[in-house]
Amino acid sequence: MCILETIREAWSWIGLNPAEVVYINLFGNLILKDVDGIFWRICPEALTCQKIATDLNKFTELWRDENFQFDWKMGKMVEIAEKKLGLLQKDECYCFKLSPVVGGTYDAANLAKISVKELIAFSGDFAEQIKAVPDGGQIKIKFVK
Repeated sequence: MCILETIREAWSWIGLNPAEVVYINLFGNLILKDVDGIFWRICPEALTCQKIATDLNKFTELWRDENFQFDWKMGKMVEIAEKKLGLLQKDECYCFKLSPVVGGTYDAANLAKISVKELIAFSGDFAEQIKAVPDGGQIKIKFVK
């Protein structure tokens, strides 16, 4: 399965119909362009998929923004992950074992490596399952084999 199919399966519930992956950062965040030319960002650690620009001009402006770049590059977390886990292999990214959205921490003990496809599939599925839970609400996670 190609990455676009994975994205479509995992995140179509939010209204995303991806056409192209534009960028992938070292933590599996994706910037995509959809079939209508709208730019989206999938942020697996935040369990979000959001429109970030309505056209190429607005995306170019956003991409040049210093604050956006700081957030996108995740410099300190990349440094911590590389030190703990080493460099990434092809199609791998760093990830949080437990999403900070549900109590995971932004530290070395909560970091791992995963394939980008697995991370995108898991984060989309998980985000859909908890979408109705209000901020501060409780969830129960069951792991099954």
